Amino acid sequence: MSFPSLFILLYLGHLLADYPLQTDHQAAHKADQRAVGWAANLTHAATHMATCAAALALGALALDDVTLSLPVVVAALLWIGVTHAFIDRRWPVARWMKFARQQKWAQHGGAAHVDQTAHIFALVLAALALAA
Repeated sequence: MSFPSLFILLYLGHLLADYPLQTDHQAAHKADQRAVGWAANLTHAATHMATCAAALALGALALDDVTLSLPVVVAALLWIGVTHAFIDRRWPVARWMKFARQQKWAQHGGAAHVDQTAHIFALVLAALALAA
């Protein structure tokens, strides 16, 4: 199984879920502490799982170097959903940026970059598991 192909497929799923498929409501409320925030967060995370599942299925059908194990796919998709939901609560990124002494960068748009880096790190780990 090809790590590069798997990663690209997962990254495509991530980009689709984070940008064209994320609603304004989800983006505005996914970190809220109330029920509406949790619903927005979990719906957004489920969208990530669905788009990554679709991308992996397409890759398995279209690419010779992508073969998948259903239990590993399920574990990888759960990992993607859980980590995405956790990162998008926003406090983990804020806490990291405080720890790393990046408060000024956070005030000038840096949190979005740290957020995306954390998501991509989670995708790399999922792709490695799928490729193993």
